[in-house]
Amino acid sequence: MTTPDPVMAELLELRGSIDNIDAALVHLLAERFKCTQRVGRLKAEHALPAADPAREKVQIERLRGLAADARLDPDFAEKFLNFIITEVIRHHEALRL
Repeated sequence: MTTPDPVMAELLELRGSIDNIDAALVHLLAERFKCTQRVGRLKAEHALPAADPAREKVQIERLRGLAADARLDPDFAEKFLNFIITEVIRHHEALRL
C-alpha cells in the first residue's frame, strides 16, 4: 500500500519544522553554556563551590511549572534540566583544576 502524496507532503513539512526546532535548541544550548562557562570561571576565581543545590532546586521547580503551563511533561522537563545541570557542574569542576 502506498502513502498518498498529501500525507507525505505533510510529513515532510512537519519534519522540516522539527529540524528547525532542533537547530534552534542546539543554538540555545550553546548560548546557555557560554553563560554557564562564565559562571564557572567566576566561581573558580573566587573559590565558590561548583554546585549550588539551592539554586538548582529553585530552577527545577520553576522549569516544572513552565513545562506544566506549556503542556509538556514536568518529569521530562526535570530530567532534561538535571542532565544539563550535571554537565554544567562537570564543566565548573574542570575549571577548578
